[in-house]
Amino acid sequence: MARLNIEAALNDPQLQAVRTIEGPVLIIAGAGSGKTRVITYRIAYMLDRGIPQSAILALTFTNKAAREMEDRVKELTGKKLQNLTMSTFHAFGVKILRDEIEALGYRKNFSIYDETDRNQLIKDSLRECHLSVEGTDLYALGQLFSHIKLGSVRWGDGADAAYQPVYEEYQQSLKVFNALDFDDLLVLPILLFEQYPAVLEQYRHRYRYLMVDEFQDTSITQYRLMRLLTDQGEKNVCVVGDDDQSIYSWRGASYENILRFEQDFPGLTEIKLEQNYRSTTTILEAANGVISNNTNRKTKTLWSGNTGGKPIELYHPQNESDEADFIAAQIRTLLMQERLKYDDFGVLIRTNAMTRSIEEAFLAENIPHRVSGGTSFFQRKEIKDILSYLRVIANADDDVNLLRIINTPRRGIGKTTIMAIAELARKNHSSLWDAMGRLRYAPDTLFQEQGKAEIDEFMGLIEGYKEDILGKRGLSQKVRSLVDTIDYWGYLITEYNKAEKIARWKFRNIEYLMQSIANWEHDPDNLDPTLYPYLNRISLITRDDGEDEAGKGKVNLMTIHASKGLEFPVVFIAGAEEGVIPHTRSLEDGDRSLEEERRLFYVAITRARDKLFITSCLTRRHLSSTVECTPSPFLAEIPSHLVEEPEGPVESDTEAEQFFALIKSKFT
Repeated sequence: MARLNIEAALNDPQLQAVRTIEGPVLIIAGAGSGKTRVITYRIAYMLDRGIPQSAILALTFTNKAAREMEDRVKELTGKKLQNLTMSTFHAFGVKILRDEIEALGYRKNFSIYDETDRNQLIKDSLRECHLSVEGTDLYALGQLFSHIKLGSVRWGDGADAAYQPVYEEYQQSLKVFNALDFDDLLVLPILLFEQYPAVLEQYRHRYRYLMVDEFQDTSITQYRLMRLLTDQGEKNVCVVGDDDQSIYSWRGASYENILRFEQDFPGLTEIKLEQNYRSTTTILEAANGVISNNTNRKTKTLWSGNTGGKPIELYHPQNESDEADFIAAQIRTLLMQERLKYDDFGVLIRTNAMTRSIEEAFLAENIPHRVSGGTSFFQRKEIKDILSYLRVIANADDDVNLLRIINTPRRGIGKTTIMAIAELARKNHSSLWDAMGRLRYAPDTLFQEQGKAEIDEFMGLIEGYKEDILGKRGLSQKVRSLVDTIDYWGYLITEYNKAEKIARWKFRNIEYLMQSIANWEHDPDNLDPTLYPYLNRISLITRDDGEDEAGKGKVNLMTIHASKGLEFPVVFIAGAEEGVIPHTRSLEDGDRSLEEERRLFYVAITRARDKLFITSCLTRRHLSSTVECTPSPFLAEIPSHLVEEPEGPVESDTEAEQFFALIKSKFT
């Protein structure tokens, strides 16, 4: 390829970050400072210098970010990048385990449980230990199991030991079902590397250049995995992050990993990217004014060549209903006056519970919008049903998915039959599939003939498609055949016999699933369009928060957490009140939590490119009562000369209302 002209594309600190490819490097990349640009140019620069693709490992946090970086590197280099490993931590864990997991006593065709499957297995484990499922907070128990597995807490030391047998049953069941949860995708590669040094050495020898994006969001476990891979030899490791944007401690992230990196890799090269290419000087001054109040941070000051900028507007609506109406009215006004598009607007909230009033205002004014945190396409029941068939075809010992489909659509395998299967599986410490096989050929005296016939038909269905699908191409057509064979459309019509529109909508989702499989199969970069890679891809996709094209042409209504990495010409921060941001919980937890809330507010401010509105209600509904609100203390940290604070009640723009009423009348 032609030599990269990086001098023309990068500023001096960016240029240094791209060219420093040997030894440990810490890049502190402020908000909007061109972080992704630097990472992609750095990889392109390494390839241009003759470093093999196979020697480079780039890790980030979402599949969307990994795809974006890969596309940019392809554009810069003109290469296909078939040997470059650029993925999330979890996807990299899958890559290791697909090759090496047999050393840990698993089979290579393991299943990956998503949150729904995991919760079902926790329920089954509670029942197996004769504990009540009703009244148990499955999310909290799942979090406890995660902390135990990741080593952040121990039984009896911050963890209720009464649940230890449930955890052990859960772990044993995962092994029996040849399944992994998402924590296993990090924990098991570490276990593998620690138990088999020769395997670790193979990976160290292969990946001689390691890059980690969003380093402030790495957990202790992810840091351990990174450290194992880079602990010997050349230590060509580059981490990119910003401690001011560390907002995921509740998910195990530790901004202190930046400090650990400095301690573990003495003599590292530190480079700061402080020029912001996103926001106006007004917005950056506001962000700097807020974040400078945090003490546990590396000193940096963002600056912009985009001088000046419109003042930040702070409004005090009477309540959340007025707040929502104000936001809707402002969007309509700016659409008319400044020729903006709907997807130029980001409306940021602290929690998803705050979306209702804003959604109602948008619906009332016909403002198209998308809400982050809704039900994922792959979590919809009809999609999970079809995917469960595929998971069982891939791994018949997957009890959770087998139970989902054993009588869906209904095929006469009733509760009594399922209980008999489960009891036999328990006695033999086997999977349900194994128990079904035993009953299938059991003497008639042990089992009803009708039950055996239904089991035989179901197992024959799975075995037939296993032979037809595993390791073979044409997956989408075979899935279509499966959907027809089980008559899923007939099942939907029966389930929704009084609401055929719902049945049709659900079946259209299945049609979309089959089309998406076909698109994936025909991707020229997809070298293995077969079942196992597809299921792994789906398991990893459902963990991501972002969506690709769905938000185009719509106002983006999302939590601040979901907005990280995004930018909008116009941003609204709603609910800037004490107890909302900072959240009540952080006020109780002390300074560390308060500093994370301030980082969250900083992230919200820096999503805005040109214009920022902030609303702080005078009153807000809380449960069944109305409470008076106090403005967020973070508002006082914004330099006052940057803020305009109109007096009096918030009113919508009358001229804009008349304009839209006129337009509306022409179409009614």
